[in-house]
Amino acid sequence: MNTILLFVAIPILVIVVSIILEKLLNNPLLIAALVFAVFLVITFAIGDTTLLIAAFAYALLALLTALAVRAFCCLRGLLCGESNENNNNNLCDTLAESIDNNNNNSCSNNNNCGCNRHRGR
Repeated sequence: MNTILLFVAIPILVIVVSIILEKLLNNPLLIAALVFAVFLVITFAIGDTTLLIAAFAYALLALLTALAVRAFCCLRGLLCGESNENNNNNLCDTLAESIDNNNNNSCSNNNNCGCNRHRGR
């Protein structure tokens, strides 16, 4: 039962929570750090070294999921033609620029990338 929980149920939970947090926070590194911190507390409260190794894996899974959601949102914006009137360039110059920018607007302050089209500017 514990094996199914570690390899199936908790990773699905991490993926869903990472998607939700990426939509809210727009910062993949913060999401990975938050997931790691939660699992680290759980590890030292009730777990052993197996759960510590799993905490690193879950943090990596959260980071990859958040990056995938961010890339999907940027690509969706490019493919659907969503653009800002003030900026006629593409919404994301590069994914690396999107990751490096750690403010609430994920690509730059002048565009809609990062799934925050409906937020006030």
